[in-house]
Amino acid sequence: MTSVEFLAWVRGPMFQIAVAIFVVGVVIRLIEIFALGRKADLSEPRGGETMPGIVTVFRRSIPDPGTFKRSPFTIVLGYLFHIGLFITILFFVPHIELFHDVLGVQWPGLPTPLVDAVAIISIFAMLAILVNRLRNPVLRFLSNGEDYVVWAATLLPLVTGYFAFHRMLFPYQTMLGLHILSVEILLILFPFTKLMHFFTSFVARWYNGAAFGRRGVQS
Repeated sequence: MTSVEFLAWVRGPMFQIAVAIFVVGVVIRLIEIFALGRKADLSEPRGGETMPGIVTVFRRSIPDPGTFKRSPFTIVLGYLFHIGLFITILFFVPHIELFHDVLGVQWPGLPTPLVDAVAIISIFAMLAILVNRLRNPVLRFLSNGEDYVVWAATLLPLVTGYFAFHRMLFPYQTMLGLHILSVEILLILFPFTKLMHFFTSFVARWYNGAAFGRRGVQS
């Protein structure tokens, strides 16, 4: 398979397969979660549910002072990586053009040098997270194979995208194809691994906040 044929394959059939698996997998996982339901709370409500749930989603996204004091390094790296990944995916102009082609929507992008710098910061943050995980006995004990697979699957699109943009390692068409393939692997793994926390964490936070709000307690 030539580089042109490889690029055409990952941009065509493989992309469609990956998106289909991602969408169907996420929908099924969410249906499974919501189908579990919850027992009816027959107690007299002492407060509302909607706003406490929304407030908890935002409050739990910010580490409390005690947690930050115990693990400042891990928390700062986590924020750098997640924010950097968010910016790289949503505000890199070629990515915006892809969203426009697939979904029909677009928005202003950020200057390419800025996104490039953010991508580098995200890559080094992820490498530092891995080193910290391997050096910390507790984190290393709590980690399993899935954690490292998820780490690698998340890092590869950043690295291959950076190499493709800067024409490094392989010819551009080959590197671009590898970048697209790495994204497709991430999409395929998403519904079946801890990557699903992107969706479930917000649901769980809202549920906890709503449950406590009904009882008149701040979560």
